[in-house]
Parts: sequence; C-alpha cells; structure tokens
Amino acid sequence: MNDAIKPGPETLSQATGLPQLSVVVPTFNERDNVTVLYRRLEATLAGIPWEVVFVDDNSPDGTWEVVRGLARQDPRVRCIRRIGRRGLSGACIEGILASSAPYAAVIDADLQHDETQLPKMVGLLQSGEAELVVGSRYIEGGSADSFNKSRAGASQLATEVAKRVLKVEIADPMSGFFMIRRDKFEQLAPQLSTQGFKILLDIVATAQDKLRTIEVPFTFGSRQHGESKLDSMVALDFLGLVLAKLTHDVVSLRFLLFAMVGSIGLIVHLTTLFIALEFFNVPFPEAQAAGALVAMTSNFILNNFLTYRDQRLKGFAILRGLLLFYLVCSVGLFANVGVAFSVYDQEPIWWLAGAAGALMGVVWNYAMSGLFVWRKR
Repeated sequence: MNDAIKPGPETLSQATGLPQLSVVVPTFNERDNVTVLYRRLEATLAGIPWEVVFVDDNSPDGTWEVVRGLARQDPRVRCIRRIGRRGLSGACIEGILASSAPYAAVIDADLQHDETQLPKMVGLLQSGEAELVVGSRYIEGGSADSFNKSRAGASQLATEVAKRVLKVEIADPMSGFFMIRRDKFEQLAPQLSTQGFKILLDIVATAQDKLRTIEVPFTFGSRQHGESKLDSMVALDFLGLVLAKLTHDVVSLRFLLFAMVGSIGLIVHLTTLFIALEFFNVPFPEAQAAGALVAMTSNFILNNFLTYRDQRLKGFAILRGLLLFYLVCSVGLFANVGVAFSVYDQEPIWWLAGAAGALMGVVWNYAMSGLFVWRKR
C-alpha cells in the first residue's frame, strides 16, 4: 500500500487547473455593472485560478443576457438564472453550492465592495489561519463613509443588535463581502435561511463561533449604476432572522412573518366585526362571517406582498391563490375550534384552550398555504 499523504482540495485544484476561488455574485437589474465587475476581477485575480458565478433573479433589465455574453467569451464566467424565486441570501447559497472551488467569495455586483482584497482573503484561507474571512467596514482601516446618515444609523443599530442578542463577536456581521471554505459552508447550508439579505450574519450565528474568522478592512464605495435593492422590508427580514436564530431555527423566518400577518388579521377581523355590529346593525352571524372574509382577504394580500414575496403571485394566479387561501383557512378554522374544544375539555382554562386552537390554526394555514397557494413553481 502507498502510504503517501493524499493531496488536499487546494493542491488538486492547482494540479488540475481547476479554479481555487469561486466568486459568487447575486444580481438583480445590474446589467450596467456586471461587465465592469468581471473586468476588475480579471485584473485583480491574475495568477489565481478563479471562476465567477453570477446568480441572477431573472432581472427584467436582462442582466442574465449580459452575463451569458461574457460566458461565451470566457469559460470562467457562469450564469445561474433563477425563475420564480428571489432573495440575496438564497442566491448566495445556491451560488456557493454550485461552485467548484475550495474557496467561495460573495461580493455585490454594485461595485461597492473592494475586489482588490480578494487575493489577501484567499491567502488567509490557504494558510489555514482562517476558515472565514470578512471584509469589514468597522475595523481600523475600514470605512463606510459613503453611507448616508439614515443608512449608517440603521447599519450600526443592526450590528449592535446582532452582537448583543446573538452574541456575534465580529465587528461587521452585516457585511455582504466575505470568503469562506466551501466545505465549511456546505456543513452550515441546511440550517441557513434562503430569505433576507444578511447571509453573513446567518452564517456566523449558525456556526456559533466554530469558524476561525479574520476580518480585513475595506472601504465601502458608492454605487456607480442602478438603484439599491434595499427596501423597507430589510428591517423586518433582519428582525425575523434574529428571532429565528434565538429559537435555534425551531421556527423559520417565513413562519414568523406568516404568524405576524395572522395577528394583524385578528385585529382586522375584530375591527370589521365591531363596525358591522355597531354601525350597520348586522346580525352577529353575518357580521362574524364578514369579519372572517375581510381578515382572510387582508391576510392573503399581506402574505403575498410580504411573507411570500419571493414567490409572489401575479395576474390570474392571484385570484386562484385567493380562492385556495379561503379554502385552506376555512379548514384551519375547524382545526382551531377542534383543538380548542379538546383542550378545554381536559383543562377548562379559556385562554389556554384559545391559544392552543390559534396555534393549531396558524400551523395548519402555514403548512397548507406553502403546499397549495404559494407552492414552488
């Protein structure tokens, strides 16, 4: 038997000419930036076997067409075009898992991250000093001066929340610029959320200090073309991710959003019931039915806009989805009442029975809505 030590993935990568580094770039409406980023990567990664994987969420501006044009000229360029699903975190996860190199970097397409740091980050992983290298704006030598006051304040607040609540120790857990050993990422991937924008925070919180991590400073630049994808939902995504990690992923971010919408629906139901009874003198059964119908409709609209926005129904599918949602929630109501009566028979405490019924109802509605209404296309 030959007892020689088998070469590691880095050695094999070098020997066979395969890429050592996969740069994953999530994109949505970035056609004016992707070619510039490709050229910058080509210049800064000279001497390092590399590939770039653009993961495009079916951009209306045809970003994926530009990427495919680059791929026809350079086999190091790859394009994953996602249909029917959206979200930066999910794009990053798919891109890294589809990569072929031992190291994977995530960098935004908007040219705000400093790609010249990539060789240094590769070196830290190759040497074994780190398993995760984070591009940090908040250590000495780093800067986020390009942020406006509101965005700077939001970033600092989110960073403090992450550090205090999730016990995250790195200085910039909200950074979108990092590099990780792909084998380590694959171990964590099943526990990561495909929703939201803060994939690094999810990785660090899930790893629970089991990744050797080094931060390197970089200056966060200004966007050159296009518009920022951050909207008012980012804060909600962040809060949901924090709560999910606090529960050790017992509940998902999507379930938390679904339950929150359900709570709003309860308020809508009671408000409609009150208005029907007090202002229109509608008999109670009809008023209760109206309240339920209005609440289910508002829940459907909010869930379609918020909870399932990466699978948002459009056109005729909205009507079909609404009818299915009515059916799902009607069955969920029977499940709610059945469980409540069962609990009350065992322990006649009204609030306990009511809470048990409500929990059963929301779990049923969530499971069946994901299966029938907003099923993956």
